[in-house]
Amino acid sequence: MDIALVRAPNPSPYTLDGTNTWIVGRDPAWVVDPGPALGAHVSAVAAAVRERGGAGGIALTHDHPDHAEGAGALRDALGGPPMRWPGATDRLADGDGFGPLRALHVPGHAEDHLVFVAGDGAFTGDAVLGEGSVFIAPGGGSLAAYLDGLRRLRALGLARLYPGHGPVIEDPAAKLDEYVAHRLEREQRVHAAWAAGARSDDELLAAAWDGIPAGLRLPATWTLHAHLDKLRAEGRL
Repeated sequence: MDIALVRAPNPSPYTLDGTNTWIVGRDPAWVVDPGPALGAHVSAVAAAVRERGGAGGIALTHDHPDHAEGAGALRDALGGPPMRWPGATDRLADGDGFGPLRALHVPGHAEDHLVFVAGDGAFTGDAVLGEGSVFIAPGGGSLAAYLDGLRRLRALGLARLYPGHGPVIEDPAAKLDEYVAHRLEREQRVHAAWAAGARSDDELLAAAWDGIPAGLRLPATWTLHAHLDKLRAEGRL
């Protein structure tokens, strides 16, 4: 499919180089993740959509501000095309279609997080990043459900993944295998640390994480607790 990227100027430890807004197709074009409410970014996305014949609709993978905050302004700028997101009244759910996009539920980073499949590609939001791994947020759904979602995505045999942050993923199978293996290896380390007597967050993080980048200790702690919840649910602690 004819896909364009407009990257928002909001770099941070959480957003890497910035939030990726994807524009899919032409006559009409479809927007995935409008991004933050930054005037220059909203204007750039609107201009790119107009160049492609106008908007068929706007889709959001989830409602975190770095992906969704600019949605209202973009919709106004484009004349009010339909907009769908997991938390909307007319929400998209697993298997629903919206223009060329088909929703796949992949919770974990957010409870109602969706991935949008189009042709042989998928727009993964914060379920899969172009670089690094995602954190499992409180109330985002279980780590087990996240792993199941990654495996469902892997089974589709896609050619490319278009993440919410970072570069395009040209080998989805390898990336998804890496993501699942990373989580299971981290789980083993958490379990081993617990078995050795570690109980505090500090002890478990030190044992199971090789290093935590500056500013990311809180999401690492959230992810630690997602691992502990999974191990408890499986009767392994």
